[in-house]
Amino acid sequence: MILIINYGSQVTHLIKRRLRGLGVEATIKQPEQVADADFITNDAFILSGGPESVSSQTVLNKKIFTSDKPILGLCFGHQLIAQEFGGAVEQSKTRQYGAAKLTVLDKTDLFAGLDEEQMVWMSHGDSVSELPKQFRVIGKSEDCNHVAIAHYEKKIFGLQFHPEVEHTKNGTQILHNFVKIAGIKPTLTVRNRIQTIITDIQTNVGNASVIMGVSGGVDSLVASYLLHQAIGDHLFCVYVDTGLMRKEETQEVQTIYDTLQFSHFAVVNASELFLKKLYYIADPEEKRKIIGHTFIEIFESTVGKYAQQNKKIQFLGQGTIYPDRVESSQATNSSAKIKSHHNLTLPENMKLKVVEPLRDLYKDEVRQLGKELGINEDYLNRHPFPGPGLAIRVVGPIDKEKIDIVRQADHIFITELKKANLYKDVWQALVALLPIKTVGVMGDARTYEYMISLRAVTSSDAMSADWAKLPNDFLQMVSNKIINLVSGVNRVVYDITQKPPGTIEYE
Repeated sequence: MILIINYGSQVTHLIKRRLRGLGVEATIKQPEQVADADFITNDAFILSGGPESVSSQTVLNKKIFTSDKPILGLCFGHQLIAQEFGGAVEQSKTRQYGAAKLTVLDKTDLFAGLDEEQMVWMSHGDSVSELPKQFRVIGKSEDCNHVAIAHYEKKIFGLQFHPEVEHTKNGTQILHNFVKIAGIKPTLTVRNRIQTIITDIQTNVGNASVIMGVSGGVDSLVASYLLHQAIGDHLFCVYVDTGLMRKEETQEVQTIYDTLQFSHFAVVNASELFLKKLYYIADPEEKRKIIGHTFIEIFESTVGKYAQQNKKIQFLGQGTIYPDRVESSQATNSSAKIKSHHNLTLPENMKLKVVEPLRDLYKDEVRQLGKELGINEDYLNRHPFPGPGLAIRVVGPIDKEKIDIVRQADHIFITELKKANLYKDVWQALVALLPIKTVGVMGDARTYEYMISLRAVTSSDAMSADWAKLPNDFLQMVSNKIINLVSGVNRVVYDITQKPPGTIEYE
């Protein structure tokens, strides 16, 4: 077991996620939560990155450094180690954010199996300016002489970069080496993780019933399947047609749940209600809150109907996964809010308690669970689709005409990706309607119509993403089809923004 001490980095949970991938169990705690028992139950410690300077950080359980347990400090944690052992940390003359070249000076222990030069991901304004006594430098970069340091006797290591992110090419190997140094044996498997989730559901829900809104997307499908495995016919799945769905989505979802033989599955057509409440709403946060609250109104109304049949529904099931909570500032006390998530904007007076089987998992882990559960891979490999649906793909004010434009353009884009055998190579593809009109020429006549943005990204966990390098002739063909077939559009652009700095969705 490894204890990760969280100093507020947006990517702290990726450390736990990478360790899980190595079969190693880990927990995350805030610095003030570390207790004496943690020094008995844990085999090693990892100190995360964070947004603060070590000069302003006051919370530190110094027993960590006298516990004789291996320690790995990352970015802020690296600087904390240096300062605690008598080194110096100063504001860097050159800040480093993004890719950097690491020169490995010692290819044993932490860097075993790595080449002399490595691409790593930096995110810092401070750096270690003076090395603590008894520590040695094991890695440097052009702008930083103390990128990696080690105290071999105490098995304490510090890295100025983040091995947990995908941009650090061999970051997982570095974490694997630390696990090996700590003498920890991998024990976690997908199968025992499934059993743990099912047991937790049964313990928390007991003999009560759960109502769950499902979309047919990977997250809600796997979450509902786990709930069904755990509580059987005590699960009531409700698919709400919001009028914000993709073309033919309702029929596809009905087929999926019929095929998987869920005990209770109902379709509620609430498109007029949602469109009425969202009419001409422009603010993305307000859109999400309206959608989240309207879902709850429908669920609680449905619960009332089931109650007349003596069904004891006390819980609301949700397919929230970890990236949803990170961007919604629900992951830690100190992480920054990027956007709210419809699953997390619930009314305070809601009568239902929430159960989230996947709240600590990433999309690729959800797919692994689904595959182990025997769910058809065609269902699992569907691109993510947001709960608020097309509402957050109309940037700015919403009306029915704009929703219809996005729906038609989306159908063309996704259909052509599948025809060209490109769909499986893309993590997520979407169409967004931008809140501007541009001049065009169609049939020798002047037009003044909307601009559509195509977006397709590659990723493994949605915490970071790169734009998909789709063939130029394919993009040209899709652009022509959308302009020719979708009324109201005269210009199509392709978004080549990475995440970060952008997000995958527009709102």
